[in-house]
Amino acid sequence: MLQIDTWKRVLIWLVCAVGLLMALPNAFYTRVEQSNDALAAIELGATGAELQAQADQWPGWMPSSLVNLGLDLRGGAHLLAEVKVEDVYESRMEAMWPEIRDTLRGERTTIGTIRKQPSAPDEIRIKISQPEGMSRALEVVRGLARPIQSLTDAGAMDIEVRAEGDVVVVTLSEAEKLASDDRTVRQALEIVRRRIDEVGTREPTIQRQGADRILIQVPGIGSASELKEIIGTTAQLTFNPVVSRGTDPDATVGVGEKLVPSIDEEGVYYIIEAAPVVTGEELVDAQPSFDQNGRPAVNFRFNTTGARKFGDYTRENIGAPFAIVLDDEVISAPVIQSHIPGGSGIITGRFTVEESTNLAVLLRAGALPAGLEFLEERTIGPELGQDSIDAGKVATIVAFAAVLVFMGLSYGLFGLFANVALIINVGLIFGLLSIIGATLTLPGIAGIVLTVGMAVDANVLIFERIREELKTARGPSRAIELGYEKALSAILDANITTFITAVILFAMGSGPVRGFAITLGLGILTSVFTAIFVTRLMIVMWFERRRPKTIEV
Repeated sequence: MLQIDTWKRVLIWLVCAVGLLMALPNAFYTRVEQSNDALAAIELGATGAELQAQADQWPGWMPSSLVNLGLDLRGGAHLLAEVKVEDVYESRMEAMWPEIRDTLRGERTTIGTIRKQPSAPDEIRIKISQPEGMSRALEVVRGLARPIQSLTDAGAMDIEVRAEGDVVVVTLSEAEKLASDDRTVRQALEIVRRRIDEVGTREPTIQRQGADRILIQVPGIGSASELKEIIGTTAQLTFNPVVSRGTDPDATVGVGEKLVPSIDEEGVYYIIEAAPVVTGEELVDAQPSFDQNGRPAVNFRFNTTGARKFGDYTRENIGAPFAIVLDDEVISAPVIQSHIPGGSGIITGRFTVEESTNLAVLLRAGALPAGLEFLEERTIGPELGQDSIDAGKVATIVAFAAVLVFMGLSYGLFGLFANVALIINVGLIFGLLSIIGATLTLPGIAGIVLTVGMAVDANVLIFERIREELKTARGPSRAIELGYEKALSAILDANITTFITAVILFAMGSGPVRGFAITLGLGILTSVFTAIFVTRLMIVMWFERRRPKTIEV
């Protein structure tokens, strides 16, 4: 006999109610989105009557999770960037020079004096005054080589050292270059993601393409140029010793030095040592603040290693100027007044509040290890996104209406039960998408449309099976019970194979393919639930109430 326990009935309706409640905010998308944005701004300290009014647009006790709209639905910016991995080679060699210099100076009795020669970006050339000590020079420099942390090049060293006459040549090994390229792209990918996350954008797509390219898609941002401003700045902060200061843009610089302009003082140039004392990579925090004169500034703090180096340098160079350099421009060049042991300080300059805030964001997110060259950039306007939304709505409504009409005409009252379950099914899909914070794209809408068509398959199998059982002169109660029992295996087989396909698409695909796979997979789960449990519960409740002698399916 048909029978469903009370606790099962309560649980089924409870699941449906919770799913529809979670989906409800999407019916008031703009209002809920404005309320969420206003609440986020208030949490960060913003105030204002208008902001509070926007926050009150949606009740606080109601769910407020929304289905994020993808780039093709919301509009936004699309960038394809190439990481200039070669830029890292030069900085690696510059950072290595002080260690090589100090090591060779310790062997002065054997190799004589040393002098750095003009070199290619990926090598260091050091001339020694006593060529007969070349073998010793090569030995001590090779002792500085470190093994590469790589599975494919286990045992390989990061530098190669050779002699050319009286010159020691230090270069990065090919294995180290390959490992460095991979590290650089991975680091750039992570920093781009952190910078975009800092400004609060919704569901960006940031993924590696090929060996040295990064695809960046950010919905809801105004233009590609705005996105480039967020991620395009390398924000490489360094603290360098000052050699001299002047106004000649063509001043001669020595080996190991470079000429950089001042941001604040127009026409002023500084000659600084190329090897920095401390770099922005050793920063652990940077926050916008104000200096003692009330002007916008940025407070910074180093990690333990950076604090030690910064403290040692300031202790040994009291009275000497040092330059705070951001992207090869001197922000300021203060004179060291005293020992600074704490590893913290303040960057002052002619900043606006917005500029100091953006600089803090860039420094906090970290410096890009190399420059980015933007190979492709597109701005997708909101009107294009609206066209996609409208087209998706039309497709969904047409498919939905056609299925409802077909089920109603084919199966009568039972078809109406299936239609109610289908409406609940679509609501559950949006409820699940909201709960997991998924992004809905145009292919995702296609997945929902496909789910609408597939959702009735299980009911069709059940109803056809009930028809067959009725032909064997069984009673309506037994026919319904056998219809569900015998159709269950076919329903599970069909949906499990499709679900496996959705999982493979999600695992192997990217971007739009994943969006399709997510909606398809969730649609299969909700379809099986509504067909096996919801539709059956409605039929059982109707049967218990009416107790018909015969039924028409």
